[in-house]
Amino acid sequence: MRHNVALTVASLLSVVFITFHMADDIVRGMEDGRPSSLVIVPILVIWLYGTLELSGRRSGYVIILLGSLLGAVVPVVHFKATGGVAAGEIARSSGALFFVWTQIALGVTAVFSVILSLRGLWNLRRGQPR
Repeated sequence: MRHNVALTVASLLSVVFITFHMADDIVRGMEDGRPSSLVIVPILVIWLYGTLELSGRRSGYVIILLGSLLGAVVPVVHFKATGGVAAGEIARSSGALFFVWTQIALGVTAVFSVILSLRGLWNLRRGQPR
């Protein structure tokens, strides 16, 4: 049971960090802030539903796995884009620490969620109790 609590907490933190990330991207002008930027809302709703309502079920693990894989890619993209965060304008701007910290925290919680969701799927496959 402790496994599911850790997965729930890590997944919820990933969702929070994604929202910080999107807001920071919009404020910095990396995203245009138009209604098209709101495509993340239904994705996060599904991720939250999988985390909170489908906890311990195969569908919940799959939803968390997919959302967490998406979350794990975000820091990689930002650190690789145009020479990386340190070489770009972000490093010289105000709020750079928060931006970088959010990326690292998102990467950690997302990868941790990937590991725990894979473990949960593996345990279901082996027929172990939830």
